[in-house]
Amino acid sequence: MNDLERDIIREILNIGLARAADSFAAIAQEKVLLEVPSLELVRPRDILKMVNKYQAQHVVVQSDIKGDFNGTTLMFFSGQHVQRLSHVCLRQTIEETLNLNEMQESLLLEISNIITGALVTQLANILKAKIYGAPPRAPKGDLAHALDNLLLTHPQMQPLIFSVITQFSDQNSNVELPLMLFFDRLTFDKILSIIRTYDLPGNGQLA
Repeated sequence: MNDLERDIIREILNIGLARAADSFAAIAQEKVLLEVPSLELVRPRDILKMVNKYQAQHVVVQSDIKGDFNGTTLMFFSGQHVQRLSHVCLRQTIEETLNLNEMQESLLLEISNIITGALVTQLANILKAKIYGAPPRAPKGDLAHALDNLLLTHPQMQPLIFSVITQFSDQNSNVELPLMLFFDRLTFDKILSIIRTYDLPGNGQLA
C-alpha cells in the first residue's frame, strides 16, 4: 500500500464516519466533531491492549460487518455518555454510570446500530460492495479475552488487522466517543484491489 492508496482509504472511511457522526449528533442533540481517523496495520496483541484500555472505563457495544467484507466495529460509551443519552433519549436524570439498566442498554445498542448502519451504507455505496451490519450486542465479561481467542484461532485474522480508531467529540463538554473498526486480511486485500482499479497517478497497471 503506497501513500496515495493509504490516503484514499482514509478519505473513504472519513466520508463514512462523517455520516455516522451526523447520525450520532441527531441522537445526542449536540454538534459532534469528528477527528480524522488514523489508519494503521496493527498486530493482534496491540489491538488487545487498546481494547483493554478502553473497556476499563467504558461500556462496549460490538457490531459485526458481514457480506463482501468481514469486520467488526467496537463503540465505547463512557459514563458521561450514558448520563447524557439517558437524559436526552429516555428523560432520565442519573449520575454517571457504567451499570446499565435494561432501557439504557437497549438505547446504546440502538445508537450503535444507527451509527454502524450509517458507516456501512456509505462504505457499500463508495466501494460498490454488498455489506451489512449485524445486530449489535453488548459483550459480557472480558472482551479482549474473547477477541484473543478469535485472533488466535481464526487464520484470516492473522497476523495483521486493518484498524481505524476515531473519536466523536461533543463540542461543549468534549466527551469523546471512541470507535474502533477493524477488518481481516482478506477484506483489506479486497478494499485495496478496489482502490487499485481507480485511475490513479503512479498506479502501475494504469496509464
